[in-house]
Amino acid sequence: MQSSEPIRSLQNPQVKEWASLATKKGRERAGAYLVEGAHLVGEALRSGADIDAVVFVPGSPAAEEARAAAPAATDRRWVAVSEQVMAKIADTETPQGVAAVVRKRELRADELFRGEGDAAAGVYVAVDAIQDPGNLGTVIRSADAAGAAAVLLGAGTVDVYNPKTIRATMGSLFHVPVVACDLETVLPLAKSRGVRVVGTSLAATDTCYDAPLGGAVCFLLGNEGAGVSPRLAALADDNVIIPMRGGAESLNVAMAATVLLFEALRQREFSESLK
Repeated sequence: MQSSEPIRSLQNPQVKEWASLATKKGRERAGAYLVEGAHLVGEALRSGADIDAVVFVPGSPAAEEARAAAPAATDRRWVAVSEQVMAKIADTETPQGVAAVVRKRELRADELFRGEGDAAAGVYVAVDAIQDPGNLGTVIRSADAAGAAAVLLGAGTVDVYNPKTIRATMGSLFHVPVVACDLETVLPLAKSRGVRVVGTSLAATDTCYDAPLGGAVCFLLGNEGAGVSPRLAALADDNVIIPMRGGAESLNVAMAATVLLFEALRQREFSESLK
């Protein structure tokens, strides 16, 4: 870990730039975002994310834990700061003492569907205007856990680099591609490459357990209150319903995504009869 006199001034230009990453405008201007804490910084280091700097408070146990997670050959810029500076740039009320400035990963949706052979193995999640950071983060975490190929973010969806979204991903942001795109353009492209678009509907006749989900499929999920917009819903090849037996009226979007993703995983890898 590089050692130097910690930055102490809250007026330091570098500190001001890091602090600006708390806003979407600042993140867009810098092309970067901030992750905090030993776990997220460690995940960023292990995954080979494009890290501009690791900011740490000397003597912080979290900083030592994150450094231990880094590959031996890693060459990152470690910048020491005071506790006051860390508090200035951090989003959490009680900073752990380590954060990383990560460059945004530039991906295009068309890169995810290169041909029918490649798409045939993919499971995707497309979200339309999800606005709760925790819901989006959980969708990404579930997609990662189920081995999804990518998460596609439609217009109106909360910024994936929102600090609350990042924390909810628990590091999965570094494991699965997440692409903001125009779903009205991308979903037809996916369909042309052999990917079935599957939505959810209370009027569907097939449950998610009856429908064939073992091939290339993109689950289309909508806004917490309004659901999927009519224009996008019209692009779905099929709709399924998640059966419920208790008194709950519905599942939230993150829970629904998790059920669908793991049913697709079950059919793909654990049920020979349904492949």
